[in-house]
Amino acid sequence: MIPISDDNPTLRFPVVTVLLLMSLGFVWIFVQGAGVDPMRLSETVCNLGLVPGEITGRARVGTAVPLGMGLYCVVDREPINYLTPLISMFLHGGWMHLLGNCLFLWVFGNNIEDSMGRVRFVVFYLLCGVTAAMAQIAIDPTSPAPMVGASGAISGVLGGYLILYPRVRVHVFVGFFLLSLPAYFVLLIWIGAQLIAGLPQVTSIHHVTSSGVAVWAHIGGFFAGVVLVKLFVNREMINARTYIRHRNYPTHW
Repeated sequence: MIPISDDNPTLRFPVVTVLLLMSLGFVWIFVQGAGVDPMRLSETVCNLGLVPGEITGRARVGTAVPLGMGLYCVVDREPINYLTPLISMFLHGGWMHLLGNCLFLWVFGNNIEDSMGRVRFVVFYLLCGVTAAMAQIAIDPTSPAPMVGASGAISGVLGGYLILYPRVRVHVFVGFFLLSLPAYFVLLIWIGAQLIAGLPQVTSIHHVTSSGVAVWAHIGGFFAGVVLVKLFVNREMINARTYIRHRNYPTHW
C-alpha cells in the first residue's frame, strides 16, 4: 500500500516537516552525490552509516562487508561511529529509498507536527530515530553491515499517528486501485508486515545490506512513537484539530 494523502487538515503550515524533507534531499544530493558516483555513495554509507558492531565493539576491526561493484565497507574504531545513530537518519541508499521515506513523512508527519508544535516534533522525531537505531543494535549487536535511512524516525511518526488518529481516512494505492482506508488498517498492516519480516532475525540473524534500514529499526521506531506520542502532544492543538476535522469530514466520525 502506497499512501498519497489523508483527510486530516492541519492548523499550521508544517515547517519542520518541510525542513526535514529538504534536509534529506540536501544530504542525498550534496553529500551523497545523488547516487551518481557509486564510490561516493559507498563512502558515505560506510563512513557515516550506523554499523551495530562498531557501536558495541563486537565486530572485529578490519572485517569487510561487500557493498557491490567491487566495493567493501571495513569495520573501524573511528570516534565518529558514536554519532552515526543520529547522522545515519539523514542518509539513504538510493532514490527509491529516499522518495519512499519522503512520501510517508509528508503524508503523516505534517499532522504529528501539527499536534505537537514544532520544537516538540523535532525532539520526538529524533528520539524515535535514535530508539530505532538502538533496537537494531540490540537485535544484531555484532553486525558489520552499515544501515542508513530516515525510516526508523518516520516509523515513530507512523506509530504516533496510529495512536492519535486511528480512524482518519488515508488514501492509498493498492496495485492500480486508489482506496480510502482508515489509518488503523493501513498502519496495522504496515507494522504487521514489518513484524513478519523481522521475526526470523530474532533466531537467525541476517545482516542488513547498505541499501536500506534494517526491519527492526522500523519496528523499534514505530513502538517508540506509540509509547512517546502522548508525552509530546499539545492538548490545545489536538482539540482545535478535532474541531476542524469534525467540521470538514463529519461522515468519517
